[in-house]
Amino acid sequence: MIRFLCRRLAFGVALLALVTCATFFTVFGSSDSVVRSLVGEQATDEQIAERAAELGLDRPVLTQFADWVAHAVTGDLGQSWFTSEPVATAVANRLPATLALMVLSILVLAAASAVLGTLAAVREGGVLDRTLQVVTETLSAVPKFWLALMLVIGLAINVRLFPATGYAPIGDGAATWALGLVLPTLAIVLGELRVTSMVRGAVADELGKPYVRTLRARGLSRTEVLFRHVLRNAASPWLSLMSMKVVALFSGTVVIEKVFAVPGIGSLATTAAIGGDVPVLMGVVVVTVIVIVGVYLVFDLVQAWLNPKVRLS
Repeated sequence: MIRFLCRRLAFGVALLALVTCATFFTVFGSSDSVVRSLVGEQATDEQIAERAAELGLDRPVLTQFADWVAHAVTGDLGQSWFTSEPVATAVANRLPATLALMVLSILVLAAASAVLGTLAAVREGGVLDRTLQVVTETLSAVPKFWLALMLVIGLAINVRLFPATGYAPIGDGAATWALGLVLPTLAIVLGELRVTSMVRGAVADELGKPYVRTLRARGLSRTEVLFRHVLRNAASPWLSLMSMKVVALFSGTVVIEKVFAVPGIGSLATTAAIGGDVPVLMGVVVVTVIVIVGVYLVFDLVQAWLNPKVRLS
């Protein structure tokens, strides 16, 4: 297991290095366009050169990258070009909201897809099975922002069960914090509920295998066979799909944070990209990759625990 963990960590570090390099040389590769976006299109060449010197953009790109990496490994991600706020502080202030939304979405999606997919597989071809297929396919085709708006209208404006927008830190009270995350989480989960069909297919495939009939012939109950053998064997493809959904869930939070006014790093990245605040954008990219790699690692460890063949491979 230790070798397996080390391989996954090495892959995560390599991915972080690759994405960081690609992002840095993309946004810093043309310093003239970056500076011009800061000082305005009407700025003179002298003004552009002066601003570039202030930001250190007049140096070779490799020198800038080496300097950025040297500071980044110590936790210093630079300062915002607009607010002068340390990037690490800006990201740290926004990260809890995004992590809460992302982790809660993953947990709810995992639980909902496991329960609904298993029920559909056990009753394959029944009313529940057909209804779930139609509903999940329809929801997957609906844009997330439209779905979010419908939830706001239906559950926040008409019924007034949940707040329409805003986010309260958990320090303001667990109930207030949870209520503020219900609609954003629901919007993300409903848009990704198509994963239920994968669980249904995996469980139905396992139920049709010979070992199930053998276990039933030995006197094991249907429930015991399902929970002790079938679901464990069907968990591997489901976990693989859930891990691949992490990126989709993270990207989905960008839209959802805007709709529900959640102060997460998704909205921070959008503002930085539009305004040309490159240090903030770099900090968000680095932290996002670290979070995604961490989530992938958790899924890999769970999958390796359930299926020893994964560790051997």
